[in-house]
Parts: sequence; structure tokens; C-alpha cells
Amino acid sequence: MRLTTIHHIAIICSDYERSKRFYTEILGFRPLREQYRAARRSYKLDLEADGGIQLELFSFENPPKRPSYPEACGLRHLALAVDDMNEAIAYLRRHGIEPEPIRIDEATNKRFTFFQDPDGLPIELYEK
Repeated sequence: MRLTTIHHIAIICSDYERSKRFYTEILGFRPLREQYRAARRSYKLDLEADGGIQLELFSFENPPKRPSYPEACGLRHLALAVDDMNEAIAYLRRHGIEPEPIRIDEATNKRFTFFQDPDGLPIELYEK
């Protein structure tokens, strides 16, 4: 088997409209398809950002909370690449999001930081 890329990342949210606004209006993902699945009483929103990054945003009734931050078993965090860390941080702050202090990746000497989505999912910004 030869894997070529990550096709998409799926995220379950507790407040669909709030998360939809966060991922579209703040992070800039474009909606591709949105559907309400009546049998599951669940929304599914397919989103895409530049570079072909795709997310699936799901709503489910009473999803369990994330067990811990960020060392829960399973997906640890979502990492997104940015060209200019200072610009990205200023943008987040203008939208009321305070990222953690910038760190330096010891292996690459690249800058990175973390912030959270509306449900506390850690999101990393990594400077290219």
C-alpha cells in the first residue's frame, strides 16, 4: 500500500454553529458540502482550506468530553502551517484568541504555538 496524503481530518464538536463559525470565519476553511443526517440527528460539514486541507465537522448529541489536554489517547492536536507566525498570532488575537507563547522546535528550529478550538481541541500553528 502506498499512501499519498492525508485525505481529511474529522472533528466532533459540542456546539455545531459555534464550531462552524470558528472554522469558517476565523480559520478560513471553505464549506464544500453540508448535510443534516436525520437518522443520526447529526450535521456533517465538509470544509477545505488552501493547499487541499480538508476537515469534516460533525455534530452528535452529547458527545463525550476530551479526557485531558493534550495527552489524551488518540488525536493529540491538529497542526496547520503558516508562512508568518507573527501575522498569524496577530490575526488570532484580533479575533479574541490568545495563543500560547511561541516555542522553537528543537529538531528544525522552526517556530510554533498552540491555541484551542471552541471545544478545547489543541490546534498548532507551525511556521514553514
